[in-house]
Amino acid sequence: MEEETKEKDKISKKEIITYILIIVIIILFKTFIATPILVSGDSMKKTLLDKDILILNKLSYLGKDIKRFDIVVIDNKNEYLIKRVIGLPGEKITYKDNKLYINDKKIAENFYHEKTADFEEKVPKDKYFVLGDNRTVSIDSRYFGAFSKEKILGKADYVIFPFKRFGKKN
Repeated sequence: MEEETKEKDKISKKEIITYILIIVIIILFKTFIATPILVSGDSMKKTLLDKDILILNKLSYLGKDIKRFDIVVIDNKNEYLIKRVIGLPGEKITYKDNKLYINDKKIAENFYHEKTADFEEKVPKDKYFVLGDNRTVSIDSRYFGAFSKEKILGKADYVIFPFKRFGKKN
């Protein structure tokens, strides 16, 4: 009888260690690799919708450059912004008649976005200029200014919920 109790204790200790290990792995994964992120608001509408849940890939820029038109998550004073990268470090961004010009060269935007009011902006050498796709309501770099790479938490262009919108969004 006593031997049977010791055996049960061994099993329960193994189970506890297994559960603790699983929890630690999940916490590490969520902290350093990927985490779900909720879209809040309409600034990326029609590409991303309010209440969509995305996967934030925190390793996406490890040893890689941020690319124009990537959808990124930015830490703006502990508020997470989901925006699209438009301007890279050192570039001159111009919108004229709803057309994008980078350093005075017209660039095609192969994604849906609302009308963009005319403006011109010089991106600092160590920052990125971001806009929401729903330009008429988006609070973005036109308001906050450009963001450093350290403020960009990763790429987020994969919807996991709702299931009917599941998949990569550009």
